[in-house]
Amino acid sequence: MPITSSILEVAKAHPDQLAIVSADQRLTYGELVADSRSLFAAVDSLHGAQSAPPHPAPETEGIPITAVSLTSAFETSRIIAGLAGFRAVSATIDPRWPLNHQVGVITTTGIGVVISDSTDLAEALASSAWTGTVVTLAQLRELEADVAAGALTTAAIGETTTTPPTVRDDAEPFLMLFSSGTTSNPKAFIKTRRQYRDNVAVSSAHLEPFPGVATLAPGPVSYSLTLYAVIECLATGGSVHVADEFDPFTMGARIADEAITRIVAVPAVVRAIAEAARRSPERFRGLDLVVTGGANLPASIRSSLGEVLPETRLISYYGAAEIGFIGDSRDGDGTWITVYDTIGAEVRGDDGVPLPDGEIGTLWIQAAACSYDYVTGTTEDVLRGPDGWASVGDQGRIENGLLQLAGRAGDIAITGGHKVSLPEVERAFEAFSLVGTAVDSGVASDDGSTGDGRPRLGEVCAIALPDDSLGSIVALVIEVGSGSDAAATMQGTPDKAALPDKAALLAHARAQLAPQFVPRRFYTLDRLPRTVGGKIRRAETVELIMSGQGTRL
Repeated sequence: MPITSSILEVAKAHPDQLAIVSADQRLTYGELVADSRSLFAAVDSLHGAQSAPPHPAPETEGIPITAVSLTSAFETSRIIAGLAGFRAVSATIDPRWPLNHQVGVITTTGIGVVISDSTDLAEALASSAWTGTVVTLAQLRELEADVAAGALTTAAIGETTTTPPTVRDDAEPFLMLFSSGTTSNPKAFIKTRRQYRDNVAVSSAHLEPFPGVATLAPGPVSYSLTLYAVIECLATGGSVHVADEFDPFTMGARIADEAITRIVAVPAVVRAIAEAARRSPERFRGLDLVVTGGANLPASIRSSLGEVLPETRLISYYGAAEIGFIGDSRDGDGTWITVYDTIGAEVRGDDGVPLPDGEIGTLWIQAAACSYDYVTGTTEDVLRGPDGWASVGDQGRIENGLLQLAGRAGDIAITGGHKVSLPEVERAFEAFSLVGTAVDSGVASDDGSTGDGRPRLGEVCAIALPDDSLGSIVALVIEVGSGSDAAATMQGTPDKAALPDKAALLAHARAQLAPQFVPRRFYTLDRLPRTVGGKIRRAETVELIMSGQGTRL
């Protein structure tokens, strides 16, 4: 269902229904429609006042690009939703990206207006050759108020004050999204309105964003998962509750007070939900469904949520922002994914030929929601092959019709001629208990949980290190800094086990993994390097170990 069509229909039938809600701000559907007219007029006036506007990327077909780089999830959602009913291409830029990455995507893609409160970004853009406009949120709000009050002349803002939002053409570019921005130059791609409508059709069929449902989507709207949750909820007539970050101390009260029954969040937030629900279960018992993105959800997260909220269902979906939703996992250890019936999936070798069942290769997808390609100038990578199938470089295997991911190309180690999935090595240590071992105490249950509350090993990162005879060897790096289970146990009472030695770790690995997957070395680091979104940086972990900053067990 088109987002603007749904917004207009709900605004007409139920104008007081909540559309976008934060802890201290709320916007009904009726207010969203009225607000959008002043918003677009204000943004359009900013584009129109430029004497030499930036040239938008050719993939936008000449439509000016407006980027939002704010820490406020509510304001970002309001702006993206408000511009959706007009001839506009919107983008969200994470203000936590390195400054050079932010400047790079703005200048390379021809973004014309940037809504940002960052003085550093404004100064960096002013010193570049960029000819666009930076406006703070306060300035935008003031301009919107002037439009609403009729304080701007028609010459300044054109005819947009009397133009309501409308359902746009299928082929029209809608959003500019980015695939990264933390460790490498961001790759931009365009989603047309048709592609987003196709994506909503898939998620509506499987992830239950039903009309009237109150969904909590905490986290920056610059994350594709959060941004899509906002679009998805409004496109299906629901209410989206946003938060700049997940605060377990206040979120439980919001869930209870706002009758939130569905959550869309990254795995780290799902873990925090389980911990918060363990302390105050009565506040979370109204939750019907938790949807989390990212494949290979740790079994410990699934089991923890199931223990404290047994009536709450958990779906971990797999998808790529460029391609759309691909499939999901709903039980077991979460590693085997059921591909949706409208999606095509193949695992191919380096020669492009499909591989037999069970062999690891590059995953290729056929989906109606897939973008056409990356935006010119942001990368040399190609999204689609000549046959129309697309790949973002994910590695995986297919067995009996089910898909298991093995990570990206950099997550595969070649050791002694064998392909080893490094994420698979990491998953084997999820059930490792710091009190005894999973091998000698029998704690490795079907769901991977210890079931007795004992501390686990904590965060680990499997890496490939160069080796003269095997090409590379697998090593496991364990985080033992402040806040980890390992650190807490090491600092505990004398009768608790300290960090396990290499023999215990090897015994566990040999019981859980094929021989070529067993790590040959084990290291500790006080802190594993992470992206701003919390993902562990594998390549940087290798650099730290190679430079001697880890401690070898």
